[in-house]
Parts: sequence; structure tokens; C-alpha cells
Amino acid sequence: ISPQTSLTTPTILLGVVLVCLGLSVDALSLNGRRIEAVGGEGNEAAIRGEKLLKRVRRGWMWNQFFLQEEYTGSDYQYIGKLQSDQDRGDGLVKYILSGEGAGTIFVIDENNGDLHATRRLDREEKAFYVLKATVVNKRTGYKLEPETEFTVKLHDINDNEPHFSKEVYTGSVPERSDIGTSVIQVTATDADDSMYGNSAKLVYSISQGHPYFSVDPNTGVIRTALGPGDMDREQREHYQVVIEAKDMAGQRGGLTGSTVVNITLTDVNDNPPRFTQSIYQFRVPESFKSGAPVGRIRATDRDIGKNAEMYFTIVSGDGMDMFDISTNKDTQEGVITVSKPLDYERKQSYTVEIQVQNTQVDPRFMSTGSKDMATVRISVEDVDEPPLFDKASYLMEVKEDAAVGAAVGSVSAVDPDGTRSPVKYSIDRRTDMDRLFNVHPGNGSIFLLRSLDREETAWHNISVIATEFNNPRQSSHVPVYIRLLDINDNAPTFATVYETFVCEKTKAGQRIQTVSAVDADEPSTGHKFFFSLAPEGAYRSNFTVRDNGDNTAGILTRRASYSRLHQSVYLVPVVITDGDYPMQSSTGTLTVRVCTCDRDGNMELCNAEALSSSPGLSTGALIAILLCAIILLMIVVLFTALKRQRKQEPLIISKEDVRDNVVSYNDEGGGEEDTQAFDIGALRHPDPRDLQLHQWDPLSSDAHSRPDWSFESNLDCIFYWTFHTFRLGFNLLLGYQMSATVPVALKLQETQHSRRTEWRKSV
Repeated sequence: ISPQTSLTTPTILLGVVLVCLGLSVDALSLNGRRIEAVGGEGNEAAIRGEKLLKRVRRGWMWNQFFLQEEYTGSDYQYIGKLQSDQDRGDGLVKYILSGEGAGTIFVIDENNGDLHATRRLDREEKAFYVLKATVVNKRTGYKLEPETEFTVKLHDINDNEPHFSKEVYTGSVPERSDIGTSVIQVTATDADDSMYGNSAKLVYSISQGHPYFSVDPNTGVIRTALGPGDMDREQREHYQVVIEAKDMAGQRGGLTGSTVVNITLTDVNDNPPRFTQSIYQFRVPESFKSGAPVGRIRATDRDIGKNAEMYFTIVSGDGMDMFDISTNKDTQEGVITVSKPLDYERKQSYTVEIQVQNTQVDPRFMSTGSKDMATVRISVEDVDEPPLFDKASYLMEVKEDAAVGAAVGSVSAVDPDGTRSPVKYSIDRRTDMDRLFNVHPGNGSIFLLRSLDREETAWHNISVIATEFNNPRQSSHVPVYIRLLDINDNAPTFATVYETFVCEKTKAGQRIQTVSAVDADEPSTGHKFFFSLAPEGAYRSNFTVRDNGDNTAGILTRRASYSRLHQSVYLVPVVITDGDYPMQSSTGTLTVRVCTCDRDGNMELCNAEALSSSPGLSTGALIAILLCAIILLMIVVLFTALKRQRKQEPLIISKEDVRDNVVSYNDEGGGEEDTQAFDIGALRHPDPRDLQLHQWDPLSSDAHSRPDWSFESNLDCIFYWTFHTFRLGFNLLLGYQMSATVPVALKLQETQHSRRTEWRKSV
């Protein structure tokens, strides 16, 4: 098959190019000793060379077509003609088209192989299409030749205008830049084929923005076109430039695209700060404290940002030491403040010269100046001032044993005004709640109202008030720090409670404890303690005290062995003396327990007493011992009285009494083993003394409130209470029955009988 195309000029040119390319390929093939020829099957040709190749028939003559984009004709655009060697014109050959756009974009006449485009195509959307053609027999449907692939390419035309990458560009350049300073680069693209003609060759130009800027026609770089004197931000800050891009290398008929470039001139420090006025005047009361603001001064700078930042300084004047100036970072103002106390009576006015300059200076613009000067005049106003102390604070010292009324120190204040009003002194009682001190209202002398103790409070901080007589509203305070000087008025004591033990099997001179001391006093040279054994414990002492010379002492044994059974606890009195004047001492008692130890000297067994028990007794223990002694004494007196009664009246006086002791029991009970039976003889025995006893019920509620008891009746009551409480046998009363009266015995019998009846009812 060989395609046939319309004889247009581009087609003819393309054919010539392809023929040339084909000749080049054939030449290369011949050089490579390979030969291809066109002809029928079976034909062979002999050529010279190392190897004879078989000739292959070329069925398709063309494999590429060209089509112009953006076709606007009313008919289908003719592309070319496909023709097969098997087509002899007898109408038996059928052409079939497949591939990209086959049947929709491209159609083929199945009878003659004519190829057409059915729609308008755009190369920028798709530059080429790949199709396949097949030749079959109409009758049998068999392929006459293998399927062949070919390409349809679109010829480009200049149908696309240039487009910039951004619709709006933003650039900046410092003001006062030199001519030709680069600002920004713009870039445009063209969708047309850059390999075909000048459709995509662009040229840049500036249509708006003259004469300040220019653009490079090839690169699109925008540059400044005027000198430093013409590009001043303070005159004009923003510029708008329009850039055009034209294809066809800028020739006539080319398409154009445009973009907007907004250019801003950035600030440089080309302007110095300037004061708004050359002379400033302020008034300030003399009562203003240090740091109080006097006034503000302002300077302006046409620059912006950091280039407009400034600072103020005082460079000269008689008020350089009295005033200071700082810069407010937010408002860029100079704030004048008082640096030292003012005194109208000393000086009434001051003058200072203030300079302002930029914090950052550009050396290129030093010729225009970078600073400015102004004069500030300050007047001091007179005010009624409070009394002024000669010191900001006072430090005084007094011994802790100073007597009441002793002088501690004095303060002094005067009225700074010209009137020199008298001053009276007082103590701010909020700082002296205990009223330990007082001050003389006329001369400011401070003295004691109460005795002091350094160990309780070492420092006292009070505030003294000075008030004008003529104007009590004018007053001032001053702190007074009073330190108490120490005297040696406290005796040293043991530093802690020591728990000491000694092993039964030890050796003489063995150290069993190291003791130290503490003292509430604070001597200026430091503490020095001395330890010794108390005189009352030195005689036949079992232990010794050795002073180590470093404010400690060792407790040593004097014997080789101790017996826990013989004596389990030893009390060692130790005298502790300080080295200050007047010398103070105290005696501390060290409790040493005797314990059983192992071979290494470790305690194994001691008595039940606590290791830390004190040799003294507490108040509660003393009271308990006293109560026990009283109770024991009462018991002794009671039994002594009972024993005396038994001696006076024997239990059995006659033989009849012996007979009466034989009692017959008519009630239920335990027989002779019944310990609650009554002694009938005792109940029948008459009282020879015939005492007039009161009838008393020991079970009544007022038994303890009868004031007319005798000692003997009291004994009766106690003995009966013992019998009734512990349910003792009645025979126990026999030792006391001689002292009992008949009415009492009868009463006991009635009571015992009533209690037994109640018990039976309950059972």
C-alpha cells in the first residue's frame, strides 16, 4: 500500500525531505553490507560482499501524514491516501482503520483508502495521533497484508498568545539605587511549537512605567532607569509597571500578553531625626523623687522602621547630674526624669542640651547629617517638705542586760524648708508592739522601756517618726535597727540526751560515750567548754570524765568488770563550764546501764528500764507513790485496830459459847460447807458495853453521809462491806463479833436473808 496525499507545498517539501532521508539510510545500509530491494517474492540479486541477503518486499510505502491544526473549512480535511500493492483496482480490497481517533476524528474510505479528519484539531491539545491500517479481502475477510502503524502529525500555526506565570508581580528595590539595579524578573510562555517557526519566540517590552524602569527584551529582567536622586521613597513609594510579551520575535502580526508589576521603594536611612522645636521648658516640684518624670520631648524622622529609631542623650548643661533622659521605644519620645533629689532652697532652675540621633546610621548619607540638638530649661518649684533625717537608716547596739531607761542611741531630723519648723519624734508602735523602746520627743534619744533578752530576740527593728510642729501632716519615717549584744548569762548543757551502756565484761579506761555541749549564748570568740566529774561523784566513782579539748569529753570506765545483777544503772554527774565571763556552769547527769554484750561489744541484754530513762521522777510518779503510801498506811491502821479488838474480847468466853456454836440447819443449803450460814451464838451474845449505836443501813443511799459515826461503827461498816462484797463465809465475822452489837448482828441477819430470798426468786 502506498499513501497518496494532496499536492500542497508543505507536503511536497516533506516528501523531498523524506526522500533525502531514505537515500541516506540506503547509503548507510550499503556501507553496512546490507541490501533491501522492492520487487516480487522469489527474486534474488547477487551482490558483492561477504554475505548474500534475501530481498524483503516492502508492502507499505509511507508511515507518516501531516495535518494542519485549526482547520476552519466546511468539508472534512483531506489527509492523504493509503494504497496497498495488493489493490489491483478490482474492488476486492477493503481498507480498515484503527487506533487513536479512528472512526471519530479520522475516517477512511474502505474502497480507495482516502483518509480524512472530521473535526477541527488543536496541536496544543495533542500534537500527533498513532493509527493502524489493515487490508482485507472483502469476500473472504482474510488479511492481505500485515497490519501497519502510521502517524498523523499536526502542523503548528501561531494561534496562542504568550502567558505570564503570574497575573500580578510584586517587587521592591531600595530607594536611591543606582541606574540598572535589578528589581524583578518576569517570565512568559507560549503554547505554540517552539521548534517550528517563530510562533513561540518571545520579546519583552514595557508599556507603562517609563521613565523609572526598563525591561530586558530577552530575559524579562526589570531594572531601574533613573539615578539615586530621582528614586526617593519619601517623594514616591509605590510604582506600577506594565510588561508585554510578544511572539513571532516581536514582528508585526505577533500575538501579545501582558502582566502588571507593583514595585515598592524600600526605605534607607537617608534622613536624620529633627526636633519639633529648638527650646523646651518644664517645671518640676522639689518634692519629686528620683525617677519621677519631668516631661517628654519629641523628634521626627521621615524614614520608617528601624531607620527611624532614635535615642536621646544629655550632652551638656548644669543639670546633667540632676536629670536623666531615656527613649520610649513605642513612641520614640525622650522622657526626662529626676536622677537626684531636688532642693528649691539650693537651686531654682537648670538648663541642659539634649541631642537626638539615629540608632543605625548609613555611611552613604552622613553628609546630610545624622543628629539634631535642642535646649531644655527646667524650673524647680518650692513645696512644704517633711522633716529630713540625717541618715537613711540607723544601726544601734545595746547589751542585753541593760537596765530599763538605759540609752540606746539617738536620731536627728530637720525641716529642709526655709522656715525651719521644729520637729518632734515618736515611735511607730506598729513596729514595737511590745513597747520595748521609747524616744524623747525633743532630742530623738531612744531608751529602753523593758528589759531585753538576746536569746529570745537578737534584733529589734523599729521605725521612728519625725513630724513638724507647725504642720503635723508633714512627717517622715526612718528605720532603726537595734542589735542586742550578748552577755554570758546562760549555762552550757548537754547537746542531746545520751543513751549510754557499759558491758559487764570490759576493761578499765574503755571509752563508752563521747559527750558535747551547747550554749544559748554567742560569744564573739566562739564557744569553749570544759568537762569534769562532779565533786559528789568523784569519790569512789566507777567512771571518769576526760576533756578532749575540742568542746567534747569522753566517759571512761574505771573498772575492768561490772555486774548487772549487782547494780544495773549508774548515774554519772558531769560538770560543764563555759569559757566566757562571767563563767557559767551546769551539771548534767549521764545514765549508764550495765548490759550483757557479745565478743564485739554489741549490747545483747539489759534490764527492763528504758535506755533513755531519766534518774529523776515526774510529778505524776510522785503523786502515785504518795497515794500508794497513804493507802498502805490506812490498811496498817485498820488491821492494827482489828488486832487490838481481838485481844480485848476473845472469841470464846465460856463453855456455853462452845455449845452455841453447834448450829442446826433447817433450811436448804450446803450443810457445814455453807460459808454463808449465820453464827447463832454471835447473834445471841449480849453486848456488855451496851453502847448506844445508831440504826444504820449499809445499803441505803445515804450511808456515806452520816456525820455522827464513831470509829467503831466505821469499822463495823468496813468489815461488813468486805463480807458482803466478796461473799465471804459468816464465820469470818467471828473475829469481830465481840465488837459488834446485837442490833447490828440482827441487821446483818435480816440483810443476808433478804438477799438470799431475792436470789431464789431470780433463779
